[in-house]
Amino acid sequence: MRKIVRRHLGKVVAGTGIAVAGTALMVAVTLPGSAGADESGGTGKAGNTASTGGGAGQPAQGQAAVQPGVVEQAPAEGEKGKGRDPLTDGEMARVERIALNRQLFNSGENVAGERGPQRIGVDLADPEAAEVDDPNAPRRAEVSYYDYRDDTLVTRTVNLDTGKVERTDTQHGVQPPLSRAESVEATRLLIADPLGAGLKADYKDATSTELTSPDQLLVTSMVYRAVPGAQPAVLDSCGDHRCVRIFPKVKNGPWIDARSLVVDLSARKVARLG
Repeated sequence: MRKIVRRHLGKVVAGTGIAVAGTALMVAVTLPGSAGADESGGTGKAGNTASTGGGAGQPAQGQAAVQPGVVEQAPAEGEKGKGRDPLTDGEMARVERIALNRQLFNSGENVAGERGPQRIGVDLADPEAAEVDDPNAPRRAEVSYYDYRDDTLVTRTVNLDTGKVERTDTQHGVQPPLSRAESVEATRLLIADPLGAGLKADYKDATSTELTSPDQLLVTSMVYRAVPGAQPAVLDSCGDHRCVRIFPKVKNGPWIDARSLVVDLSARKVARLG
């Protein structure tokens, strides 16, 4: 079992270069003063303080006492930002309510096939060309959705001062980064598909338990676009369709090599490359 897990881990780390991005949040942080005596000076030996006049818990002679780490409280966030300040939580919630009107909600479809387009993100919009040097220029937000009904990216620009939608852009063949909901749904489809048998087998080898839910994995994902002649015909629509490659990792465990599999979220199908 160990040989299998290491083989997969080596392939994913070397072949995709995503291990650092996927595991950055898992790196342990040691606050000042938390190192044990065995780590002092990197010698692996304890008891050095006795020879320099320091007692247990006391700094050695000539050394300043190490102060405990302090985490500063984040400043209070106002309801509204100013200028090019990042959008506040209140502003984001407000523009989402404004952008998703009844017409868009009723006509759209999300990644799970339910009513309403899939929300991708909310970002502060760039100022208009004539407003670049205007300190009182209105703040605007861009709310983006992917509509699985017809594979379109819908971007609505909301004026935060007036509370009105100023512009709606609809684009085909544009694939923004995937939302968390889309990555979860792609993983769910892969687990349920016969082509996911290898993923489930590797998970059981690593954990001795059955893989039944995306919640059991940490997943990094990326959009897959078709290249003429480079994939099976079933994936030729990727780019117009919303297609995903996922890189799953056992929680507190190894990466599992699923690079050869692509999930077409638009068609809700899984295919193998090569």
